[in-house]
Amino acid sequence: MTSFAYTGRNDQGAKVSGVREAGSENELAGLLIAEGVVPTKIEDEAKSTKIDFDVMSLFKSKGKVTLDELIIFCRQMYSLMKAGVPMIQALKGLSTSSRNELLKEGLEDVVRNLEGGLSLAASMQTREDIFDNLFMSMIHVGENTGQLDTAFKQLADYLEMERETRKRIKQAVRYPTMVLAAISIAIVVINIVVIPAFASFFARFDAELPWQTQVLIATSAFFIDYGWFMLIALVASYFGFKHYINTEEGEYRWDRFKLKAPLIGGIFERIALGRFSRTFSMTYRTGVPILQALVVVANAAGNAYIRKFVSDMRGKIERGDTLTRAASSSGMFTPLVIQMLSVGEETGALDSLMDQVADFYEEEVDYDLKNLSDAIEPILIVVMGVLVLIVALGVFLPMWDLASAMKG
Repeated sequence: MTSFAYTGRNDQGAKVSGVREAGSENELAGLLIAEGVVPTKIEDEAKSTKIDFDVMSLFKSKGKVTLDELIIFCRQMYSLMKAGVPMIQALKGLSTSSRNELLKEGLEDVVRNLEGGLSLAASMQTREDIFDNLFMSMIHVGENTGQLDTAFKQLADYLEMERETRKRIKQAVRYPTMVLAAISIAIVVINIVVIPAFASFFARFDAELPWQTQVLIATSAFFIDYGWFMLIALVASYFGFKHYINTEEGEYRWDRFKLKAPLIGGIFERIALGRFSRTFSMTYRTGVPILQALVVVANAAGNAYIRKFVSDMRGKIERGDTLTRAASSSGMFTPLVIQMLSVGEETGALDSLMDQVADFYEEEVDYDLKNLSDAIEPILIVVMGVLVLIVALGVFLPMWDLASAMKG
């Protein structure tokens, strides 16, 4: 018996970890799944300790595997498996040709595990940094059903849709981000360069300045005197925020805020629900049981708040509720979607109906993203107008007063 360190998700979607003895990684994975824990990483405890020590001592990173690289990998594996190339030979060839060092190293580890007698899904479990829970679950189902090539094709299709969603979001927020960055730079330049020049000019006349000008001068002095402290506080706040949202409570609160935020909250919610629907359809179609599929898609939704709702749905189904009733009581889905789920359960076409639900959400996201810039633009114009008005009043009012005094 060997001691294995494992991590995974329980019935409620919470992360669990520990050390168990088993004859092999496959045996431990089966035991954990029977206990309601979906394993995401299993490895020899001695190997795990050694790896952790090496990483901490060397303190180096090999980057990450991008979405595009995973899509290419899945497409290549689908073509090679379809052509009848043996799995190990295909993985060796792809690891040799890979330009990403992390992916190359991961594929080499997978090949070594395969040669050691493990299944492909179990081999990928040791590289959680590359292959996520959804990826491993799809490969596991593909192996068990003899449709591994189809599993790779479905993964590639899913990842391509994920890439397109991310691209649309980036395009939608690019313009507002550039405008906000320009406004921030303008505020800094005005406070550090422009206002001090006017302040020294006004100081020569020893005249009483309007309150708007006094506020501008005081703000500029604060920027100049405490600028470094503000910068340090800003950087510290950023890293503190990043650390907080990496905690379980912080991730939940931040994801909940994103769904409730004005203008963009509804978009994030529909994106997460679209991912849930698409992933559920894909896993259900390949033969994953509903309860296990819900655990997989809860993590694939990419939102801790949504994940909690999906975990609650899973608990209700375990107690005897149907998927439709569990989804209806969750409050996440619209009545139209609930009707489609009901029809899907009654007709046995739940996978195709969930695909239609995903299409429904994705169409709404497309529409919202196209109109996002139009919704944000008036707000940005008002912000810029207020900024210009404050500067104009603070700078030109005393100049007009001085000009009037000189004429008088």
